[in-house]
Amino acid sequence: MGTANPNPPHHECDVLIIGSGAAGLSLALRLAGKARVAVLSKGALREGSTLWAQGGIAAVMDDDREAIDSHVRDTVVAGAGLCHTDVVRFTIEHGRESIQWLIDQGVPFTRKHSAGGEPEYHLTREGGHSHRRIFHAADTTGHAIETTLEQKVRRHRKVALFEHHIAVDLITAAKLGKGEQRILGAYVLDRKRERVVLFRAPVVVLATGGASKVYLYTTNPDLSTGDGVAMAWRAGCRVANMEFNQFHPTCLYHPKAKSFLISEAVRGEGGRLLLPDGTPFMEQFDRRAELAPRDIVARAIDHVMKRHGLEYVLLDISHRPAEFIEEHFPNIHQRCLEFGFDITREPIPVVPAAHYTCGGVMTDLRARTDIPGLYAIGEVAFTGLHGANRMASNSLLECLVFAAAAANDIERELPRLAPPPELPAWDESRVTDSDEEVVVTHNWDELRRFMWDYVGIVRSDKRLQRAMHRVELLRREINEYYGHFRITSDLLELRNLVVVAELIVRCAMLRTESRGLHYTLDYPEPDESRPPHDTILIPPGRRSANAPAGDERRTIRPSRERE
Repeated sequence: MGTANPNPPHHECDVLIIGSGAAGLSLALRLAGKARVAVLSKGALREGSTLWAQGGIAAVMDDDREAIDSHVRDTVVAGAGLCHTDVVRFTIEHGRESIQWLIDQGVPFTRKHSAGGEPEYHLTREGGHSHRRIFHAADTTGHAIETTLEQKVRRHRKVALFEHHIAVDLITAAKLGKGEQRILGAYVLDRKRERVVLFRAPVVVLATGGASKVYLYTTNPDLSTGDGVAMAWRAGCRVANMEFNQFHPTCLYHPKAKSFLISEAVRGEGGRLLLPDGTPFMEQFDRRAELAPRDIVARAIDHVMKRHGLEYVLLDISHRPAEFIEEHFPNIHQRCLEFGFDITREPIPVVPAAHYTCGGVMTDLRARTDIPGLYAIGEVAFTGLHGANRMASNSLLECLVFAAAAANDIERELPRLAPPPELPAWDESRVTDSDEEVVVTHNWDELRRFMWDYVGIVRSDKRLQRAMHRVELLRREINEYYGHFRITSDLLELRNLVVVAELIVRCAMLRTESRGLHYTLDYPEPDESRPPHDTILIPPGRRSANAPAGDERRTIRPSRERE
């Protein structure tokens, strides 16, 4: 691994990748040796969301057009009319090469013996999928991918790794008054040395993951605080469809489990949802029952919990043979045993929790954002793939496909880009150390609680108005605090979370219908009076004409844009 001087005034690189999950690490490996690459990780390299992904990667591995068309249809249906079909097809048609690339890196996908005795990859099925098409490594696919890529990137001398570094803000030419808009680098907090350092780079890639930590209950690690979305918004990028937050239907209900996720594949392999008295209920809500898309399952669970005054429902796969369960779900089986539940013998208590951010920073098919030189890949990006609801196991596929697309574009564009000019160092001359850290803690807790209560699985105009009122108060208080005291990682995450919360609420208030993951009591049906539309927010001072050149898909459907 390449390392830098331990006490430099700044760092220089060609490509700065902010984030170290599947998207960021796969991009780093694709560019290694072709450019000077630096990767930032908020914590240790493997602490992001990818590590905890259980399900797998949906992909078609042959040229069967019907199989590809079927995957496209399933994705569009799950997306409730908002998927960009060109993006869906682009992603799915590049799935095979992405899976093969992972195999070539050494990812140990689960195999089985075919009828002829030859080993072949075992494919599973999850909610929303009409066929078995999901590659997996038992029930710890994310762990297999992340650890494999981590080992590869640590051994690569052309990649500089900066663990325990959190980006403060992007640096653009417009912010500094240095000519036309383009990316110049980023200010970054070295969490161990407690200092802000400058990274100069003509290309910056946001691979920061999602924003589910904006909610009180989430399956995501503590690092998922929407940093990339907030930084891109402050820099002048449009964001879209932030109202669509996916709540995973089944997380283990236990005070010490910290929302341990029970994979969608458990229901795909026959797991049933039950009331505490053993009564099944999913067929009342959807003919697909437990195989319905996640938004339907999450709302169904939320409904029966509220109707019956329940703290949880049950998920039961104990009717399957114990050997089958232990083979297919070894990690889930072991973790549940640690909390006193044997899934081979009994149902387990589950509740929904915030899981995935379907909206994000707007990008094109090359992963370009509105700012030249700035890219976004993975959960931080809005590509148009997921529409109003992400179908299970399409997210890791998106990470890999768009990392490859970004790598190809960066490799072409990098020789044409001028190096950034000299940039000012971070200035702390007018701030002091805070003696009121309780303010950060209190605001963090308040924000996540009212987002859960008012902007959760079921919403209403009144709830959204209450949330917006509280967001505005918190934003002013947090910005004042940020302007007076030295920054900490907690303060940076809180500052980003309040931006993300406001974007979510603003998008939700603009969508006067129920569609996919956005369900509102005031408009319980989809709006059929107009074509489905994306909810696009434009930063103050920018016009919608700032879309990347040649991005024709922006005109595919009407959009509802607001500054």
